[in-house]
Amino acid sequence: MKIYAVLILLLSLTVFGQENKDKDLKYSEEDFKKAVQDEFEKRMKKVGRSNLIEFSNELLKKEEALLEKEKLLSKREEQLKLNEKELKNRFAEFNKEQKNFLACLDKEDKKVERRLRHMVDVVSGMKPQTAADLLSQQDPSLAVKIMGELDAVKVAKIFNLMKKEISAKLQKQYMTLKK
Repeated sequence: MKIYAVLILLLSLTVFGQENKDKDLKYSEEDFKKAVQDEFEKRMKKVGRSNLIEFSNELLKKEEALLEKEKLLSKREEQLKLNEKELKNRFAEFNKEQKNFLACLDKEDKKVERRLRHMVDVVSGMKPQTAADLLSQQDPSLAVKIMGELDAVKVAKIFNLMKKEISAKLQKQYMTLKK
């Protein structure tokens, strides 16, 4: 930029110097500076000074926009890291709760299995008529589970001593249980 100014200054001195010789005019220092400035502006317009100013302004605006985007991205990245950490904590807590729940279900299943095993032992020790009366009044699914654990000969005797309707219904469920 300084080179252009010096170049223009030299050119204008030679041009004005020639005009002064031809016209014998003298310029004051203010007139000279104004003439140099006018000549400089003419030359810059040819080069595209206004374009350079607009270009530099656009660059500054783009740089500011990039800085803003960079700040937003860093904030988002921090937020994502926080969310990821929170998600990991929640996932670990969920796994812990799930393990507790499954352990509770296993414990309950063991209790049910133990009670069923106890009922099988009780029914297997009964006479067939007493077992038939007891199982006829029980929940059909429970009665079928108990009979599923008994000896086949004992189950046959129990079915024979039950009422026909109840026996038929339980035998149907018993057959699907065996499959």
